[in-house]
Amino acid sequence: MHWDRFAQQMASMARDLLAQESVDATLERITASATELVDGCDAAGILVLRGRQVQTLAPTDRLVVESDELQADLGEGPCFDAAHSAEGERVFRIEDLTAQRLRWPAYAPRAHALGVGSMMGFLLFTEEEDLGALNLYSRKPGAFTEASELAGWLLASHAAVAFSSARTHAQMEHAVATRHAIGEAMGILMGSHHVTEEQAFDVLRRYSQENNIKLREVARLVCEHGALSNP
Repeated sequence: MHWDRFAQQMASMARDLLAQESVDATLERITASATELVDGCDAAGILVLRGRQVQTLAPTDRLVVESDELQADLGEGPCFDAAHSAEGERVFRIEDLTAQRLRWPAYAPRAHALGVGSMMGFLLFTEEEDLGALNLYSRKPGAFTEASELAGWLLASHAAVAFSSARTHAQMEHAVATRHAIGEAMGILMGSHHVTEEQAFDVLRRYSQENNIKLREVARLVCEHGALSNP
């Protein structure tokens, strides 16, 4: 690793992460940065577990998706372990996947057949929440060194904060948009049915509960059609 150049690239990446316009764009910049900044990294992706469901985010190569799908099918594997529990390993480095048949007897030989030679993974987390695992792949055994692991850990630390920030921003934008839509729908009902603000909101709330539809969706229907089927 050329640490002076790495530091400059990390600073540039940090600025880029803050400038992204969406969560997806932020994640794509994170995984692309892994292939650019970490020696030996041929592909990268973020694995998120929701219950037993595996989701692959921002993969840079089909290899990432295939590895995640394989771990989901088998219920084992290093990325699966890293993302599964905050009590597990927060960082792992596998120099040669073929030497891991005892630890992951089903996954290791099949991942090797996919073309995985060595791997690293980093749990993306802030102090408040676990977010998933950033996983780095090389097609060559022995590609990742201690320096590669340190570089990956530094990248993951920045990535976790950027991921959390982008997600919070998206949630806030969604909340503001929902509030605006509800206010507009209430205005439509107040004007068309000559009801008070409280009564208009009660109409929306009651329709939401009776029809098992989220309040923001009820508001959207009113905004689009000017009324509800049974106000």
